[in-house]
Amino acid sequence: MSRKYEGLIVLNTKSTEGTSVEELVNAVSKEIEAEGAKLDEVQQIGRRKFAYNSRHLESGHYVNYFFKAEPAAIDRISAKLKLNESVHLQHFQRVA
Repeated sequence: MSRKYEGLIVLNTKSTEGTSVEELVNAVSKEIEAEGAKLDEVQQIGRRKFAYNSRHLESGHYVNYFFKAEPAAIDRISAKLKLNESVHLQHFQRVA
């Protein structure tokens, strides 16, 4: 049974010099879709400064991914994105 999810991903654009933000957003989209999710919408919120330095970063590029997936796919997506150096933080929640 497919459910709707929202994934907030904070990208570390500092460590990936020479790669555009669009390429990073598309790469994360492909990783999410590789686990069986169907993307509905991708909202780029933009660069935001953190309240405090997190792992030597002052800011990150925020992106909201809205998609449909099986509940078990969320764990696989999360595990896969932990290995991606350009993903600084990730949070997934079920929508309605």
